[in-house]
Amino acid sequence: MSLSFRRIATLAVVGLLAALGWRVAVRRKAASHQGRALTTFRGLYGQALANPQLRANLAYYQKTWRRQRDASLQAYQVRSGRDFETLRHELAGIKDAVLADLPAYFRQFKDAAVRAGAVVVEVTSPEEVHRYIIDLARRRGVSLVVKSKSMVSEEIHLNRALEESGLRVVETDLGEYVVQLDHDRPSHMISPIAHKNRYQVAETLSRVSGSKVSGDDISELTGIARRQLRPAFLEAQMGISGANVLIAETGTAMLVTNEGNGRLISSLPRIHVIVAGYEKLLPTLDDAMKQVRLLTRGGTGQHITSYTTFITGPDRPDRELHIILLDNGRWKMRADPDFSEALRCIRCGACANVCPPYQIVGGHVFGHVYAGAIGLVLTPAHHGLENAVGPQSLCLSCNACATVCPVEIPLPRQILDVRRDAVESQGLPWYKGAALELWSHPRLFDLATRVGARLQVPAAEGHFLRHLPIPDQVSWRTPPALASRPARDRLVGRRPAPARHGPLADSDAKGLRVAYFIQCVTDRFFPEMAEATVRVIEACGAGVIVPSGQHCCGLPAYDAGDRPRALSMAKQTVRLLGRVEADYIVTGAASCVAMMVHDYPHLFRGDPEWLERARKVSDRVIDLTSFLDRVARLPEGALDSGPFAPVTYHHFCQSHNVLGLRTEPQRLISRVMGLELREMEGASTCCGFGGSFSIDHPRVSRHIVEQTLANIAATEAPVVVTDNPGCILHLRGSADATGRPLRVLHVAELVDERLRQWGRTVA
Repeated sequence: MSLSFRRIATLAVVGLLAALGWRVAVRRKAASHQGRALTTFRGLYGQALANPQLRANLAYYQKTWRRQRDASLQAYQVRSGRDFETLRHELAGIKDAVLADLPAYFRQFKDAAVRAGAVVVEVTSPEEVHRYIIDLARRRGVSLVVKSKSMVSEEIHLNRALEESGLRVVETDLGEYVVQLDHDRPSHMISPIAHKNRYQVAETLSRVSGSKVSGDDISELTGIARRQLRPAFLEAQMGISGANVLIAETGTAMLVTNEGNGRLISSLPRIHVIVAGYEKLLPTLDDAMKQVRLLTRGGTGQHITSYTTFITGPDRPDRELHIILLDNGRWKMRADPDFSEALRCIRCGACANVCPPYQIVGGHVFGHVYAGAIGLVLTPAHHGLENAVGPQSLCLSCNACATVCPVEIPLPRQILDVRRDAVESQGLPWYKGAALELWSHPRLFDLATRVGARLQVPAAEGHFLRHLPIPDQVSWRTPPALASRPARDRLVGRRPAPARHGPLADSDAKGLRVAYFIQCVTDRFFPEMAEATVRVIEACGAGVIVPSGQHCCGLPAYDAGDRPRALSMAKQTVRLLGRVEADYIVTGAASCVAMMVHDYPHLFRGDPEWLERARKVSDRVIDLTSFLDRVARLPEGALDSGPFAPVTYHHFCQSHNVLGLRTEPQRLISRVMGLELREMEGASTCCGFGGSFSIDHPRVSRHIVEQTLANIAATEAPVVVTDNPGCILHLRGSADATGRPLRVLHVAELVDERLRQWGRTVA
């Protein structure tokens, strides 16, 4: 391709101005926040990143929870023969049935609760809740209120409203009590002080008790809290709680707690007020028990919590029970097919416990009032889209939250829908919009990357770029250099050459016609990876064609919330691949498979014609690992062709969490290739790339990848293998910048090396 000097110079100037403008924009944006209160997203974000103790606390919490939760579920399955997937599918179905007929279930609950002596009221807004409780307190002469943890009360900022009215409010849950003393707010729905360790809690309790507390003895901490809170339990005239379940058939409220405070506030004061959302309704006691089985394991990893309390009306004639059902956006959410499933949420907080960015910055940043993945979805409904714009950008789209949700909420997809709404409302950052506009035009993108490959020469060294003046982005990872000759130039137009001889030639893929989808990162940065993929497929006896004109599946725009450009790129890919005559469409990029198989149905949901066209394409799309394992069915020992260094495997998060690849890579490495596979801790945890996430949030991305590299180093394996180019780009760059002698290979490159090793052995 010939390019005039003027054209190259023009593009170079545009690129330089864009880079400089981006740096200025970032600096101006940072400066504009310096004088603002630290309660803003940016203020809290900066605080969290500067707090290494926070990261240590959250890492300990997440690891401990995961170990306990998995053990508890395994034990339940052994005893009952029922697994997590079955349980959560049942509960999701029950919740959906209630939501479908919510008015009827509410009427049933109200009738039963009123017959039992309770007062049941419906309110629309937080202000109505405030007025109701304040008016009730004034009429009954209440001066002291004790509370047991209620996320709805946090949602509506109830404490502040009651205190401004002159009431004294005391939180009695230990975590909430510490939060209140610190003038803080909960960082987690189940464990409000997950962001603090016991020594930080001891500092707080030392301050209020007037005596030095070491923090070494947990029972000492709880004892101090108990002594401080006991007078409040005895003197309070009103207790306020939430409810984990409202049972329609009996009008019963169920509370699940690990401390006795829930029973004390619901039985000692003469007035008990329950504030809950309509989504807490379940039909029967049996249904409530199904929720308990999942809630306790998802929330704390316990078989069952210490207290499960059922309240049906006042327990004596001189006591009052008031149950307030709050809307605050719930009915609107119920009517929205994109978000209605979020109302299944049982407030276990499991989604936060597996979230890599949450581990770095905590709930104060990763959410508004509700933290974690579910918080990113609930915030727009309860507090307005403007309060979700910043936090939603922290989602990596790793899909880990979807794997642990006890009610099958499609949280990753819903967060992307929130991101779409945010982009439609406020637009994209100009630099991201410009990049996606370029990306959405295949010919212009091709020209820009070819020019970039020529202009990068002064900074290029091997496969990397050196000495770029953007420290936040490159001080901890070395950017990849564009290939001088992209994969398409090497592969498009070549004649299929299926192997007739070799260790894999008689696989079950023999005689198949395979179309290879290159993927844009592979095409422009790792053409040798693309060539290895083609050689591996052909070694299995299949013929490979590489369609010309292929570009991008639309994932970068979809992840950015740019639905119009995502649709444009997706249609281009569907149009192209729909014309290809092949038994399978294989790619070495599992991210593209997840996009085409998992995300296209939602992207095209409003267009039946394109939805069907996309389905016909996605039915033939498969990632390379699945192709080798499920289609070619490579026999054990087929590539056991001599010595090789020990390897460890990093699961691309969407391969593991979306495509369900759990044991296939291990089988390929250890049984087919005969290699020593050293399992690494957190093998399926996201490496922190997340496409543009690592550019938007480089410091968060850095902390995540450093943990991944530490886990790899702990195995002492000199080679790490994965199946997605984005992970490879991120891990190679981070390993290079930190001087680690680590080989990062795509599974295709590893198989290709073993094939060549086999060839040398035979020769």
